[in-house]
Amino acid sequence: MPANAVRCKIPAARSPEMNPGIWGRLPEDLLERILALLPLKTLLNLRPTCKHFNSLLFSPSFLSLTKTPLLSSFLLLSHPQSQPRFPLYDAFLDSWRTLALTLPLSCAAHLISTSNGLLCFSLPNSFLICNFLTKSMKTIQFPSYPFSSTTLISSSSSHVDSPSSSGPGSPSSTAPHGYKIFTLNSASSSAFVYDSGADSWTQFNGFDPILNENSHHVGVFFNGSLYFTTREPFSVVGFELEKGRWEGLAAPMPIKLMFARLVSGSGAGIQERKLFMVGGVGQNGISRNLKVWELGEDGRNWVEIGALPELMCRKLVAVCYHNYEHVYCLWHNGLVCVCCYNWPEILVYKVARRTWHWLPRCPFLPDKWSCGFRWFSFTPDLYALV
Repeated sequence: MPANAVRCKIPAARSPEMNPGIWGRLPEDLLERILALLPLKTLLNLRPTCKHFNSLLFSPSFLSLTKTPLLSSFLLLSHPQSQPRFPLYDAFLDSWRTLALTLPLSCAAHLISTSNGLLCFSLPNSFLICNFLTKSMKTIQFPSYPFSSTTLISSSSSHVDSPSSSGPGSPSSTAPHGYKIFTLNSASSSAFVYDSGADSWTQFNGFDPILNENSHHVGVFFNGSLYFTTREPFSVVGFELEKGRWEGLAAPMPIKLMFARLVSGSGAGIQERKLFMVGGVGQNGISRNLKVWELGEDGRNWVEIGALPELMCRKLVAVCYHNYEHVYCLWHNGLVCVCCYNWPEILVYKVARRTWHWLPRCPFLPDKWSCGFRWFSFTPDLYALV
């Protein structure tokens, strides 16, 4: 600094407080454009302040202003020792986070199904349906006991799960939707369907007795029906929800199957739902390979679309110890996920790229946890009504 320079202190500029009257005179469309820049957490905190803010998140015009989807979808891990906290994996960000449910859940509650923002818990004498985002819940009494298999189906499950069809501002994401609960009672050979719109159960008798021995596998929703795989001789049977009718799938099963699991999801780049089958192929009760098939368009044949590389197959077989009853599958955003009750990692098949990957292990899990791992596909949804 030059010797003849004079130091002077410039007072810091003070940010003038916004006059509330200015906010009150802002055009509504301009105010919504400003609020659309806020993060979701801030928007949720604003909801109780006035009726207008409360209604914004249900407004298609407001949601269309957001540059990115407000909510992500996750793979949710449930374990008996982790509740009421559930680790979440974001496949897009390739990162883990922990979800803390603040609902007053009973220590005896067990997460058994999820669908489009709703979680279904099993309590000693009832089901608990909740939306953790809106902090709403409903208790539904069991129609009978014991039940052997339960599937929660949101009405928006009939839509394709691609971002282009279920993103903010689309009809399927902004319109409140109901749900159905499907459960089997092996003792009475009956199926029960709960409709949230009618708030009542409907009983259907005479379900396929083969399912009695295979009822722990959850049904897969596809084209208005729930589909199940049976034990050997392997087959696929479906229950049409609207008519309460059981039907067998016409497509013959692949040969040399050691086990089979169904997955329902949207085909890559195709605006329609697809039914996939994951199965172990081998002989003498031992799987030597794992393959993925897609149901043909006419519903009369299974088309092979992928086979697991040998080294990855060895790891999977070692994980389940050839006890294939521990293996289950699910669909999540273009991924066919192969899971095991006694292993904390997930094997995924990317349908669009035809590639296999092991997802990174959850960093929040203690090493002592050895079994009881249940994975679910979970997309928080403000418009899922309980």
